[in-house]
Amino acid sequence: MAISRRTFTLTASLLAATALSFGAPAHASPVIGERAPDFTATTATGETVTLADFAGQTVMLEWTNHDCPFVVRHYQGNMQSLQDEAAGNDAVWIQVISSAPGEQGYVSAERALELNVERGANVAHVFMDPEGVIGRAYDARTTPHMYVIDGEGTLRYNGGIDDQPRPRAGDPDPIPYAQIALNAVLAGEEVETPETQPYGCNVKYVD
Repeated sequence: MAISRRTFTLTASLLAATALSFGAPAHASPVIGERAPDFTATTATGETVTLADFAGQTVMLEWTNHDCPFVVRHYQGNMQSLQDEAAGNDAVWIQVISSAPGEQGYVSAERALELNVERGANVAHVFMDPEGVIGRAYDARTTPHMYVIDGEGTLRYNGGIDDQPRPRAGDPDPIPYAQIALNAVLAGEEVETPETQPYGCNVKYVD
């Protein structure tokens, strides 16, 4: 009976997630098992970094929008716990803000850093991507949208942080897809579920 309920819940969650992300711009998705899209990014502290700078390290990319209700929910402790776990294993956690000027989630670099202090976030870098160049290269659709890249620059995970867009009392525990993927890559193992449906607010790209 528990398996049946789990299957039903997962199916309903995926359908809900699909509806939530409907209308996101369509771009060629990066391919699991192939090299992750390269980037040259300006961080909120003014540094210029590229994917090659993180050679030999596991990288987690997190698309974020501080005003998105789904992001707000995960920043009540869940996201910070995952960030702390990543940092404790020498993984590089990178937030990406692809909201266009004037759109929900757009902030200055200074405000982006302040928000992380206020929330107790533990991230290595914040990428300011107001033109959506990095977001479109990765086909980032929602906030949050998570990616794991291994030390060889290979994309190993693309999808949601978990399987429950709108958890209710009595629901089974969420499947923490992003955490499972990160742990597998850190352990040198294959990611059992390398692609899942992301859910959240659509990324607010520039037109």
